[in-house]
Amino acid sequence: MDDILTGASFGFFLSFMIGPVFFILIETSITKGFRAALSFDLGVVLADICFIAIAYFSSFSLVAKIKDDPALYIFGGGVMAAYGLISFVRLNKLKRTEVHVESDVYKKNYFSLAAKGFLLNFINVGVLGFWLAIIITIGPQLDMEHSRLLTFFGSVISAYVLTDIFKILLAKQLRQKLTTKNILKVKKISCVILIVFGIVIMSKSLFKEEPEFIRENIHLPAQPSE
Repeated sequence: MDDILTGASFGFFLSFMIGPVFFILIETSITKGFRAALSFDLGVVLADICFIAIAYFSSFSLVAKIKDDPALYIFGGGVMAAYGLISFVRLNKLKRTEVHVESDVYKKNYFSLAAKGFLLNFINVGVLGFWLAIIITIGPQLDMEHSRLLTFFGSVISAYVLTDIFKILLAKQLRQKLTTKNILKVKKISCVILIVFGIVIMSKSLFKEEPEFIRENIHLPAQPSE
């Protein structure tokens, strides 16, 4: 029960961490509706699950080296910034009467939205470092037991998704109050946010210093001893 409560609390606060995914989720809910935003969010969660699995089942020292590779930050941040810039330019060419048509087409393509959420989260190498730090910090407290770690991260993901559903429902209420002009502005703002976060991610390639608590615990076993 302690593992469930701790994981649920962590998942709740994690849902409110400010990042590109947070803003794009809100934008998707406002412009495309609940199902579209939920599809996007499930893609994001799938990327998180992949990162957790990579961090847990791989050698900690290997993952630490990979996540600190400057090339990955430059690549991930560059892709994110380029996507935001291309989307912004494309929106500038749209006529206001075309905004709703575009939204109606894309909101039904739930697989594409899920893929967008997955890729947007997966190209951010910092997320891998984040989950690595969580496992290194929380793992020893849970005795690195498979069952306890599964319970903890299951609670984290469940609370995260439930909180995101609540955010999506709140954001959706704004949809009815937005004019076509304002929807276009919301889309452009989300593009600018992607560009800014992409540049921030690329700038992280200049800082390769490993946090002290990770350096001290990097030799912990990635899997529990039998």
